[in-house]
This record gives sequence, C-alpha cells and structure tokens, in this order.
Amino acid sequence: MKMNRHVLKENLTGYLFIAPQLLLFLIFLVYPIIEGIRLSLYRINYTNQVFVGFENYQQLFQDPVFIKSTLNTVLFVVFIVALTVIFALFVSAAVFDKNAKYVSFIRGSYYIPVMVSMVVMSMVWSFLLNPANGLIPYVAKQMELSSVNFLGNPKTVLPVIIFITFATNVGQAIILYIASMIGVPKDLFEAAEVDGANKLTIIFKILIPMVKPTTVYIIIMNIIAVLKIFVVIQLLTGGGPNNASTTLMYFLYNNAFKYNQLGVASAVGVIMFLITLVLSFPQLRSMFKKN
Repeated sequence: MKMNRHVLKENLTGYLFIAPQLLLFLIFLVYPIIEGIRLSLYRINYTNQVFVGFENYQQLFQDPVFIKSTLNTVLFVVFIVALTVIFALFVSAAVFDKNAKYVSFIRGSYYIPVMVSMVVMSMVWSFLLNPANGLIPYVAKQMELSSVNFLGNPKTVLPVIIFITFATNVGQAIILYIASMIGVPKDLFEAAEVDGANKLTIIFKILIPMVKPTTVYIIIMNIIAVLKIFVVIQLLTGGGPNNASTTLMYFLYNNAFKYNQLGVASAVGVIMFLITLVLSFPQLRSMFKKN
C-alpha cells in the first residue's frame, strides 16, 4: 500500500511539472486547430456566424486562384526541401571531418543569412532584382545582356523565390548535419577505409544512413516552414504577376484580412494542416518504423 502511494506521489509530481507546458500546448496549439476547423464550417461577417457546412471548401475548389496557390505551394515545398537536403548534405559531408577552425568558418558563413530577418533579406533581394535601378539588371545592361524583370515575369518569379528562400534557410540544415556527422563513431570510417572503401562509398553507405533522423527532422521542419512562406511573397511580388507567386499562406492572408472572409480563410488553414500531415507522414512513419 505504501509502495502504491509512493508511485502515485511520484507520478503526480511529474504531471505537475509538465502541467504548465501541457496547458500552454492545449491553449495555443490544440485549441486554435479545433477552432479553425469549426470556423471553416461557417460564413462569418462583422455581426454573426452562419453555419454553411462544407460550402467554404466547395467555394475554394472552384476558385482558380486557390488552385494556383496550391500548385505553387507544392512546388515550393518540393524544390526548396529537396535543394536544402541535397546541398546541406553535400557541404556537410565535405567539411565535417576537416580542421575545427575551418568547419567553424563554414558554419558561420552559411548561418549568417539565417540570423538575418527575412524582411531584411527580402529588401536586399528587392534592391538587387529591381528592373529600374537594381544591381543585377544594371550589371546585365553593362555587359550588353538582355534585361529581364525576374520578379515581373511569370516564368522566372517562382525559381527566383525558391532560390531566395533556399539560400536564406539552408544554413540551419548545414549546422544540424555537421553536428550529426561529427557524432558518428570514427571506428566506422576507419573500418571502411581498411576494407578499401572510397570517399563516396563512405558517404552513401555509412554517413547518410547514420544521419537519417536528422534528415527526417530537416524535411519535416522545412515542409512546415515553406508552407508558411509569406514575408518574401508580400515584400517582393505581392502574389504577382497575375497570381503567379501566390501561396496558400498569402491566399489565406488576403481572405482573412483584406476580404474579411474568415470562414474561407479558416478552410484554407485546415487544408494547409492536412497537406502538412500528408507530406510529413511518410517521413514520420519511416522514423517510427525503424525505432
């Protein structure tokens, strides 16, 4: 009986310690999700709420701007996540076993853009790409090359935004990969070298499999971050030209704060939540299956 009371007291103490964090989690994460799902089933105006069921979702799937923003968002996620993982793996595998000062310099160099506000980075790139007085068009003009309005051309605006977002965020992935690779036991590399394995074999057969949990984490975090991409769109293109760079987050923002369509905006949020689950599920499944 005393043993049961002791165990109960220990469990209660643990629950009390995690209670504040659990309460914050329920208030700021779980409740907004449930409330967003509820609001997506209503037509909301300034004075009242009218239950309309799935009418907001039907309206969305008949809206060509929503379809375009969904395709743009999926393209952003696929290309930015793929570029981030591949480039970060390449850089990290090349430098993680080098001189400590050299590795620290690489870390700092790639991490500087991560520390800079996305607003500042967007303003810098806006200056560089401005067709009237930007640095890149000016250099192209001096070299007698045809001037291209990168942000005003529907064919080039998506690749430019993908590159800007990738270049700004890849430093964090490099830091995580280098830290993970440094933790791989050196005995594995020495045994592989004794067996005659070359550098590429070591990277693909030992290094990449050993940092798989880090890869899963980077993929999931980047999926979530890219789905929420907003600042660079707002400051560089405003969703243009002709909605060529509109994303789901920017579409949600317009409906919620410009057009006062809170029900429609909530439906967009629910769809983004489902897209995040669908894109993240294979990675989470592989990680838990291994464990």
